[in-house]
Amino acid sequence: MRFGVFYELQLPRPWAEGDEHRLFKDALEQVALADRLGFDYAWEVEHHFLDEYSHSSAPEVFLAAAAAKTENIRIAHGIRQVIPNYNHPARTAEGIATLDLISDGRVDFGIGEGATRLELGAFGIPAKRKRALSLEAAEQICNMLALTPYPGYEGEGFSMPCRNVLPKPLQQPHPPMWMACTNRDTIKVAARNGIGALAFAFLDPEEARTWASIYYDIIKSEECVPLGWAVNANLAMVSAFSMHDDRAEAIRRGQDNFEFFRYSQQKLVAEDFVPGYSNMWEEFMDKRGDASDRLIQAALARGEYDGAGIGTPEDMRKHLGNMQEAGVDQVVFLQQAGRNSHSNICESLELFAGTVMPQFTVDVTEREARKQKELEPFIAAAMARKQFMQPLAEQDVPVVRAAVKAAKPYS
Repeated sequence: MRFGVFYELQLPRPWAEGDEHRLFKDALEQVALADRLGFDYAWEVEHHFLDEYSHSSAPEVFLAAAAAKTENIRIAHGIRQVIPNYNHPARTAEGIATLDLISDGRVDFGIGEGATRLELGAFGIPAKRKRALSLEAAEQICNMLALTPYPGYEGEGFSMPCRNVLPKPLQQPHPPMWMACTNRDTIKVAARNGIGALAFAFLDPEEARTWASIYYDIIKSEECVPLGWAVNANLAMVSAFSMHDDRAEAIRRGQDNFEFFRYSQQKLVAEDFVPGYSNMWEEFMDKRGDASDRLIQAALARGEYDGAGIGTPEDMRKHLGNMQEAGVDQVVFLQQAGRNSHSNICESLELFAGTVMPQFTVDVTEREARKQKELEPFIAAAMARKQFMQPLAEQDVPVVRAAVKAAKPYS
């Protein structure tokens, strides 16, 4: 099993001077620590205008800084907003390739479409068309990364003439692709397009098993027609994360922050919002009351805690064992949520790496090799079904005419 760390860059109010600066610097230190500890992925979202919930509007900048501070951990867009109103596909292709080069081929490319009215409305994106626009753009980004030159495109979301999109990525034909998934429907969409599923739903083991079964059944079926130039058959699931040898302390440090993540996520989608004047943390705490104290007492009385990612090393072993048995390939830890402190996050990462990680990574290479061998014929069949954009012969590349005549050279 692989392990990742995940960043929304949450910053609940009230805000003090320097809080945003400290948030970004702490997150980069955590990624550097995760790299030293042997974590496999550092995932960063892209959101816009979402007070308190996410201050990560320029993930390409954050990930470039993370790449400079690390050596082995994969630098992952989880996700990049690819609809042209957010980011022109050519600019996304250029950014992905540049990041792949400076990170020595460590980039993973997650795609998404956005869900909130704050984002979709600001960029003029029709909610009913967002998925189609996202998939259209993502396919063309892959074509831009793979083809020299890019032949051009006329579509619903954007049009572009023939151009050579530069640079090209170190990973060929392009970095592994992922898609943000929040329900069974999006799991199916990811599988049909041969894309890794990055699941942003907090599932019990039985539901995780169902999602894995749906995903891999489609990967192995004729429904799978790759969107990109390669298939990335992987299922990653985001999990809460707070560890301590004392179960009560792990809950105290982590549970409210994790619940705030879910509370603020729902509020931004389902409730009215006044930009610049949110007060979500105070509202959340008022509604939550003494729930954390009651959870701690109940967990201590039972001698265990079912908070999926929050608890002792033994609690975490049980949680990850269930995920591994369900067929999950990677668990991504949501450790930076709510008001969880930098020191608590680092302590949890170190405790996990020292007590739990070795049990689940000792045979990861062998497991992945067996899985790859099993999937090889299905992936080959899927690639055979794809209709690739064809490169242009040199004589067919349109000439871009000069706007003015060149001046005569000096005699």
